[in-house]
Amino acid sequence: MPKTESGNAPFSYDGLDRVIHEKARLGLMTSLMAHPKGLSFADLKQLCGLTDGNLSRHLQVLQEAGLVDVIKGYEGNRPHTSCRLTKAGRRRFLDYLAVLERLVRDAAKAAGKEDARSVRLGILPT
Repeated sequence: MPKTESGNAPFSYDGLDRVIHEKARLGLMTSLMAHPKGLSFADLKQLCGLTDGNLSRHLQVLQEAGLVDVIKGYEGNRPHTSCRLTKAGRRRFLDYLAVLERLVRDAAKAAGKEDARSVRLGILPT
């Protein structure tokens, strides 16, 4: 069995960051990665399909982790909140994506071996 950074656990994927890996936060990070200048709270809410409360809570988690800057201010007389990835957040998200890519490659490789085995056994058509 091949060894990795995790010792004898090649499929442990230690780099799957729990802060980012949650579905809503993954969507937020992806949205902000696609918009380097940042997005308004309303745009993030719409892009990720979240309620005000859910979005606020997930942004708080990302902000506390140092991944996102939340900028509160005013546009005219109306409150305006915008968000953008921090430099560290961008780096951490790219590292996370590299681990996901490895996971997908490993799974595809394993599926390919299983499919080849099934074809040899006559379970799947060629």
